[in-house]
Amino acid sequence: MCCDPDQKIECVRALQTDWLDGQMSRTASDTVREIPLPGRPEKPELVAPVELTQRGLGSEEGRAAFIHAIAHIEFNAINLALDAVYRFRDLPDDFYTDWLKVGVEEALHFSLLRERLREIGHDYGDFVAHNGLWEMTVKTAHDPMIRMALVPRVLEARGLDVTPGMMQRLLAAGDQATVDILEIILRDEIGHVAIGSRWYHYLCDQRGLDRQQTFKKLVLEYMKKPLRGPFHTEARLQAGFTSQELERLSEVENHE
Repeated sequence: MCCDPDQKIECVRALQTDWLDGQMSRTASDTVREIPLPGRPEKPELVAPVELTQRGLGSEEGRAAFIHAIAHIEFNAINLALDAVYRFRDLPDDFYTDWLKVGVEEALHFSLLRERLREIGHDYGDFVAHNGLWEMTVKTAHDPMIRMALVPRVLEARGLDVTPGMMQRLLAAGDQATVDILEIILRDEIGHVAIGSRWYHYLCDQRGLDRQQTFKKLVLEYMKKPLRGPFHTEARLQAGFTSQELERLSEVENHE
């Protein structure tokens, strides 16, 4: 619920350190509560996705808006990782170790992008943003299996697909500094989607559910449409998707 970005980053790092040092207890007396909106600064203003203006990367203003959009995703992802740790309380210790690691890495990504924004005369909050990632977090708050399926393996995995193209466009615009940051983010996000895959598979197996059929069902139920390609096959394979699963996703996408 911390609203100050710098303080949030310090807190998530301290939380990970305390957990790894054995200073945190698994015993919790409080009831898990809904969090319709997590702690965030007053700006950026949140708007509907359709209200976001698409800017080209050829201008500095366009690149700033693009970097801001990615920074906003990374800031939301800190809250998302922390929510998984807070909300889902009956999983093995490794689950909390994994998601605290994700939170710390998302905080690093946000810091790098915010510093880049400042280098080009802007800051986080200068542009409007949307709240789609957190809205899906709220929709999946009742079930860790559904959360693992839809947030890491759908929304975050989409980043694996589109980031290489973003990097090419930024290189064409001469922005090597932002490309270097995106390389770090892509590397780490493969690991984050892999963590989502790990715990999605764990929960499916625990419930005796077919992993692929359940994933397809959840995507259609919550996203209202099949996943769209093209997929970054190599990155998704590293992140816990199987070749057969990617073939089926492509077949569905092509059929649609």
